[in-house]
Amino acid sequence: MSYLSMTNHGITRGPHEHREQTDCFCFIGRFRLYLWDNRDTSPTYGEHKIIDTSDIPTIAIVPPGIVHAYKNIGSSHGLVINLPDRLYGGWGKTEPADEIRYEDDPESPFKIGD
Repeated sequence: MSYLSMTNHGITRGPHEHREQTDCFCFIGRFRLYLWDNRDTSPTYGEHKIIDTSDIPTIAIVPPGIVHAYKNIGSSHGLVINLPDRLYGGWGKTEPADEIRYEDDPESPFKIGD
């Protein structure tokens, strides 16, 4: 599965995480990538990282259990290509989507700062 999306300046997508899916993002434009390690068996459990991309296309691989979000911090539209290793909803969309969404949860510890 793969998809291309356009994100307008100032728009944030996420945060969310996957239990089994790995995302392979290619950011084309200036983005801020937010990452939280939510894997309780990881030595970096609970750590939060923020990575800013440049105008050079940037690839980020996000494994299962890493809560992630991104924001377009450029002055124009940005493109994101995602090459996840699973189909959304499985073959024929017969399975539940492998995602835990946090963006609408006011109690979520995963907050996007400016």
